Amino acid sequence: MTRLRIALIAHDSRKDAMVDWAFYNRETLADCTLWATSTTGTRVQKQVGLSVNMLRSGPLGGDAQIGAMIATSELDVVFFFWDQLTPQPHDVDIRTLLRLAVLYDVPIACNRRSADLLISSPLFNNLNYHHGPRSGHAEERPVGNA
Repeated sequence: MTRLRIALIAHDSRKDAMVDWAFYNRETLADCTLWATSTTGTRVQKQVGLSVNMLRSGPLGGDAQIGAMIATSELDVVFFFWDQLTPQPHDVDIRTLLRLAVLYDVPIACNRRSADLLISSPLFNNLNYHHGPRSGHAEERPVGNA
């Protein structure tokens, strides 16, 4: 059975919001394969009771790991509650992750309201939609002056 593959990431000041959001959506998320940066994933696993595949902490390469998973079509959706007001030591990885999500046409929600809209969309659980052709996919764009 194919499941939706989701990444969960939250900066320190946004972790409570991520846990609250995951708790509210736990039934939907339980039917998905979840990946998360370590601290976020640990909190979601312990406080919400969901099974989460752990990656490294964001500053230790977790954001880069998720970016690589986007580039290799291993993720379908990203929920990234990030803090724009607090400087992050791994800002380059964050920007790369965001750029790759847009480049590879992977839906990404960066706050609670956009996450609510994304997860409540009728397209959210449609695997054909997520695994079908992506209009923004890098390999599908013309190269040069085409």
